Amino acid sequence: MSTEVLRLRAPRNRVSRRAITLWTLDAAIGWLVLLAIQLVPYFLVSDASPWQIAGLVATVVVGVAHTLVMPRWRYRVHRWEATPEAVYTLSGWVTQEWRIAPVSRIQTVDTKRGPLQQLLRLSTVTVTTASAAGPVEIAGLDHAEAVRLAEELTSTTQATPGDAT
Repeated sequence: MSTEVLRLRAPRNRVSRRAITLWTLDAAIGWLVLLAIQLVPYFLVSDASPWQIAGLVATVVVGVAHTLVMPRWRYRVHRWEATPEAVYTLSGWVTQEWRIAPVSRIQTVDTKRGPLQQLLRLSTVTVTTASAAGPVEIAGLDHAEAVRLAEELTSTTQATPGDAT
């Protein structure tokens, strides 16, 4: 690793554009489950109170707004970059988090794919260090890019002296 100090900076790479679809589906599923839970008492009781109806309307309005806005906003924010010195990430949408994981501190590199990610050919790369802030995740990567990144980080980590603590 070079002797230069790692500086917080905006990473260069965007995640896959298909991540918008993934995040939209995740949000829609979550809101639909909440709506279904709210609808159960509505169908069991013949007289719905105004509060129940107001709650249903609020859930629909907030759910639709969240499902339409969050994925696109999140896509604009999410960035990542891996250099021989570090992994840089920027994530979030309301609360944004910038992270740097020096290669010498990397302990493990993992990829994961849930059912929706598999359907959309996406993956998440998780870089674990000894940081108290937890692992660095790069969500929404094209699966082939995620595999390439995991292999590259593994090779770079093995060739970099350091104690990974």
